[in-house]
Amino acid sequence: MQEKIGNVTLDYTYYPGEDLYSDGPVEEELLEIAKNYREKELNHVIAERKSWPVLYHFSHIRKNILDWLPITKEHKVLEIGSGCGAVTGALAEKAGSLTCIELSKMRSTINGYRNRDYENVKIMVGNFQDIEKNLNEKFDYITLIGVFEYSEGYIGTEEPYVEMLRRISRHLVPGGKIIIAIENRLGLKYWAGCTEDHVGTYFEGLEGYPQTKGVKTFSKNELSEIIKEAGAFKTSFYYPYPDYKFPMTIYSDSYLPKKGELHDLFANYDRERIVLFDEPKVYDSLIESGLFPEFSNSFLVVAEKEEQ
Repeated sequence: MQEKIGNVTLDYTYYPGEDLYSDGPVEEELLEIAKNYREKELNHVIAERKSWPVLYHFSHIRKNILDWLPITKEHKVLEIGSGCGAVTGALAEKAGSLTCIELSKMRSTINGYRNRDYENVKIMVGNFQDIEKNLNEKFDYITLIGVFEYSEGYIGTEEPYVEMLRRISRHLVPGGKIIIAIENRLGLKYWAGCTEDHVGTYFEGLEGYPQTKGVKTFSKNELSEIIKEAGAFKTSFYYPYPDYKFPMTIYSDSYLPKKGELHDLFANYDRERIVLFDEPKVYDSLIESGLFPEFSNSFLVVAEKEEQ
């Protein structure tokens, strides 16, 4: 069964018949906004509603994480976990074709309305495992933006993070790239007094997730090892600042921040935080010591599949 929202196709072949997760009534508000406002009007809506979910799902700053990638109309892209379409439009604008996978019908509907003018978008609604087994296409780029940390829920094997990369790499063309955006378990914001993004408790990731099941982020070394174990990839790390959700600058190993460049306290928009030290001063200290990559709040990783 399929549905059209504008030019976007929603495919329900693998939809289980009910949404297995939801953010509740706020999703009704997001749908109302997606139906009634166009992209150029969203900043006005964000300012008016003063709501974290509205900011998070509809801010144009979200797209900065992918806007700079050299994706062209020659390329086919797979977006895993497309949600309400925070970065779908950025990918649709650049790619020749875009296939999205999303478990929630409600979120897919919001995404469909938000990006209804694009003719190159197809959203497959359902469980990743069911869809992946029947996916015959090969892609130039596969994105995991805020998704990789949930691989245990997607896959459920003994090594879910390694297995996730192995499975999706089967759907890459030779030289194709997996794009991962994820928080750093050892990010400076967590030492400075922000709660762990996914579970909302202090120091949970720093302590190795003693209370948490089903979601996990990683240090730079840990993430590197997972990718290495998953297969033959040429891996490049990038460092979004202040993080991958609202990136204003993206640094790389060949262009790291200079002393004095990182001057903002990290803003926890959706919850309270404590302030344990002067973050800009600590950043300067880390930069001078050559340790910024290890303490970047987020990573953007480009893992290129090497030809055998």
